[in-house]
This record gives sequence, C-alpha cells and structure tokens, in this order.
Amino acid sequence: MTELRKLGNSHLNITPIGLGAWAIGGAGWQFSWGDQGDSDSVASIRAALDAGINWIDTAAIYGLGHSEEIVAEALQGVSKKPYVFTKCERRWGSDSQIFPSLKADSIRQECEDSLRRLKVDVIDLYQIHWPQPDEDIEEGWTEMARLKDQGKVRHIGVSNFNVEQMKRAQRIAPITSLQPPYSLLARDVEKELLPFAKANNIGVIVYSPMGAGMLTGKMTRERALNLPENDWRSRSPNFKEPKLSANLELVELLRKIGARRGRTPGEVALAWTLHNPAVTAAITGMRTPDQVPGVIGALTFRLTAEEVSEIESFVQKQTSENKDTVSA
Repeated sequence: MTELRKLGNSHLNITPIGLGAWAIGGAGWQFSWGDQGDSDSVASIRAALDAGINWIDTAAIYGLGHSEEIVAEALQGVSKKPYVFTKCERRWGSDSQIFPSLKADSIRQECEDSLRRLKVDVIDLYQIHWPQPDEDIEEGWTEMARLKDQGKVRHIGVSNFNVEQMKRAQRIAPITSLQPPYSLLARDVEKELLPFAKANNIGVIVYSPMGAGMLTGKMTRERALNLPENDWRSRSPNFKEPKLSANLELVELLRKIGARRGRTPGEVALAWTLHNPAVTAAITGMRTPDQVPGVIGALTFRLTAEEVSEIESFVQKQTSENKDTVSA
C-alpha cells in the first residue's frame, strides 16, 4: 500500500511523489524544456496515475497555458481523478513575454482561466508561483484567501517565498504549502525555509528534486553539453563545467547506492529529499511513459541512515576539494 502524507493544514493526503507538468508545456516559450509531443505527455500522465501517483502539479505559465490543457486532456475519462495543483502570478502578453502580477483582479482572472483550461470546478491547491512584485504580496495573498472562501480553490500555497515573505502572508491567512527547489544540487532551503515550514505546519512539496534531470542517471556529459537552445537547461551552470564533472561524479555514487537496492539513481535522489522531515513530497517530471518506471519506486523506497551519511560524506569531500581548487 502506497504511503500517503498529509499536506500541511489541508485535508489532502498525497503520495510522496507527484507528477510535475513543467516540461509537458512544450516548446515556444522562455523556460521551455524543448520539444514535447502531446501524445507522449498524455500517455505519461496516465502511466503515472496507473502506477499510483495521486497528484499533478502544473502552472498557468508552463507552455503559456498549454500544460494545463494537456493535463485536462489526460484526465478525461479517468475514473479516479488525482488532485490537481496549479499556480498563478506569472502572466504573458500577446508577444509571449512573461511578466509578474499579484494584483487582485489579475489573480482572479488567472484562476478563472486555469479552471477553464483544466476543465475543473475547483482547484485543489492554488499557489503563488513567485513573490513578485514583492510590494504586492499582501494584495495577492488576500485575493488567494478570498478565492478559497468562495470555493474556487480548496487550499492556497506559495512557491519560491522566503521566510519573511511567508510571515507577511501568514498575517492575512494560513499557508497550506510551500514549493521550493530542493535537491542534492540545491540545498539553500535547509538552513531557514524547511525548519520554518515544519515549525508552522506548512506542507513542503519540493521541485527539481533530481536537479532538472541531472541526477536521473540518464544525463551524460555529451548530452548535457549538447542540449538544444530551446531547452532552458542549456543555460544552467549545473549542465556546464566546472559543475558538470562534479555532478556526474555524484550521479555515479547514487548509481552505486541504487544498485545495491535495485533502484535507479533518480529514485535515490528523490529518496534523499524525502529523508528530510520537513519535506512532504517531491515533484517528479515524466515526459514519456518509459520514464515512469525509473522514478516510481520512490513512492516506497527510503534511504537508510547509513546511506544518507554515505551521500553526505561524499558531498562534503567534493565541496572541500572544490574549495581547495579555487584557493589554489
């Protein structure tokens, strides 16, 4: 039986990993993952649901609305519907240029547009994507609370907020969840954000737990250095030297640990994030059905304390060696 975890102050009991719908937005926008076939996306969503995942996380901005439309298409005819989470605040104009807005009327319009694209009557979790513009956080969060009171959304959360910004929102209405980046390649949230969320009963669903694909075990040096220009990762420092070599070394450790347990490097990377007691669940991107078996084991796979220590020792050694190289 798959473990379910309660998300913060909500009534939502979610699986430890969920399906992230960023990449299925397809090409043609600023933060695209490159070309993506809609039929592959639909098949991936259905395969993930069949494998036991019970929630999907998307956003209006992914593919400039296209991701939400594909999620709706994939859920047509599905008898046991998953929870559907989406986000607002990132908008786009007729020229496809992206801009932020936390104005009340903008959030209300975004909510209506997402409800229409997703073909649902209510959104299970509605999140502010980025805390921008900062000066409008209070106005935006007040409108989010109003949408919840009116039954348009069941629960409200934030993404990419810092502690002070969450405190400002809390003065207006409780926060159900926080969505930060968290992986072995991005650990800044460990110091303040995760402890704050845990202390305040704020559920945490982390994004990019496999480092945007770097930690899956499928990313080779050649592939990383030859990502197409329409894939945002081609501009990411994690996919270029000097970080690339160190990241690939880390993947080999994850591969070694996984091999002992019959798991993939990606499943080990996911389990590492889930080992943190503040983390409720992790968002996992799956672009084709054949990617599902490589990550779905993280629904149940957990690292031992010894394996966590093994990973930590390796990372600390890498960090120390990198500092020595820089100082030299």
